[in-house]
Amino acid sequence: MSPSVTDLLEIATAEFRSVRRLLGEAGEVALDRTMDWLVDDYFRLDVRGLEKVPTEGAALLVANHSGAWGLDAFVFQRVLFRSLCRPLFIPAAPLTFRVPALGAYARKKGAYPIDPTLGLEHLTAGELVGLFPEGIAGLEKPFQDRYRLRPFSPGFAATALRAGAPVLPVAIVGAEETYPKLGDVPALARLLDLPYFPITPVFPLPAKWLISIGEPIPAPERPASLAARSAVARALCAEARAAVQDMLDEVVGGRDTPFW
Repeated sequence: MSPSVTDLLEIATAEFRSVRRLLGEAGEVALDRTMDWLVDDYFRLDVRGLEKVPTEGAALLVANHSGAWGLDAFVFQRVLFRSLCRPLFIPAAPLTFRVPALGAYARKKGAYPIDPTLGLEHLTAGELVGLFPEGIAGLEKPFQDRYRLRPFSPGFAATALRAGAPVLPVAIVGAEETYPKLGDVPALARLLDLPYFPITPVFPLPAKWLISIGEPIPAPERPASLAARSAVARALCAEARAAVQDMLDEVVGGRDTPFW
């Protein structure tokens, strides 16, 4: 008895899903290898303070955001996973998920759509969450303002208080020179529905990267009143921002050249 049209459609659908899955796996392997090459050979990345990241349990890693295209998030995520075998969950802008291959890859590695709680669900589950409290302002700043932090949004501090999770300040150096923002094109940004469209090299420049992880800042006890919680969150936010800026100043001040 020959197969029916329905049978043939089911077989074709199954084959298509199988091919798509294999292509997805091949794409993930290729992107992993590309990231490893960038980290190890092109950026020659060094990491300081990995031992401060807990091997289990929740922690909120708070870093500066820099470089015109936000490559630092992907690099940071890859380094943490390779070193600790722990995924780092990072909220990502909608643009990330609009790029088919990149969006699927980012989601599989721990990126998730931005939500008002800034990763509270992951922290309460005992996972690592990475945040860039400067937001898009960190990427938009001109090259002459590199490594000078923009204001931190205190939302991460409120999340740390609710979860009782320690905050680890993180300084990422190298991304500013890899993708320097030399200007922007507002008309292209509007056309492509982007927050901004930077003028920057098409291919990343081979700057030397260094990620420095600071001492954990324990989450203070969460006060009962809303006003007191707001004050404590602002103080925690200011402490974390100052720690990140101090580490940036130390690393950047110790360089002879970004391309050593």
